[in-house]
Amino acid sequence: MASPHRVQSVDRTVDVLEALADAGGAARTKDLAATIELPIATVHRILTTLTARGLVLQLADRSYSLGPRLVRLGAVAAHQVGSEAQPVLAELAETLGETVNLAFFTRDSMTYVAQAEAARSMRMFTEVGRRVPLYNTGVGKAVLATFPDDEVRALLSQPAPGSAPKPDVPAVLAEIARARERGYAVDDEEQEIGVRCLAVAVEGGPAPAGLSVSGPTSRLVPDSFAEVAQALRSTAANLADGWRRAG
Repeated sequence: MASPHRVQSVDRTVDVLEALADAGGAARTKDLAATIELPIATVHRILTTLTARGLVLQLADRSYSLGPRLVRLGAVAAHQVGSEAQPVLAELAETLGETVNLAFFTRDSMTYVAQAEAARSMRMFTEVGRRVPLYNTGVGKAVLATFPDDEVRALLSQPAPGSAPKPDVPAVLAEIARARERGYAVDDEEQEIGVRCLAVAVEGGPAPAGLSVSGPTSRLVPDSFAEVAQALRSTAANLADGWRRAG
């Protein structure tokens, strides 16, 4: 039974936004209505209101997409979640002796939302808020590994952020298959020469997320991968549990 304190119109509005996100960020009214099992007229009224508030955009082909005002809301939510995760990341960074990062999937890229630095004179640094490609980062590949291959192909067909080159789709798919098999993804000097990164996916947050550890190739060696990946998975499970309780 639904809670008597819930507002049906708000529930339906959230359903529309989530259906848009699940559709890849854009969809037609009739398709959204079919997905969430509401009358087309009801969905149209919701979309019209959201469009007026800038939360949704109407495209030239009359379909709708997620709007720019959601970017600010998402950024604030990501920052808040990143702040709450900071003690957990700091503990992992101390355990591994390397820098730990948390990043969220943001439609066509990954955005770093939190970092805990290693207590070493030589350590890795990634700017919080930086957007990086999906296909050549540990966090990106870890998240892509949770998606079906058809969805991965669609994501890889979009332009990468910044001046990143176009990905080699078959090679990325093969790398993602390896990530699924071993339970973690690897960025082996793909972002920075001399830097290696291991990452796993994290569930339960406001968006698909990746948790990674980065270090010099001289320290983060293949013989340590299994142990490091286990520590990452344990921390990812703790983060996911915390997010589910908070939700």
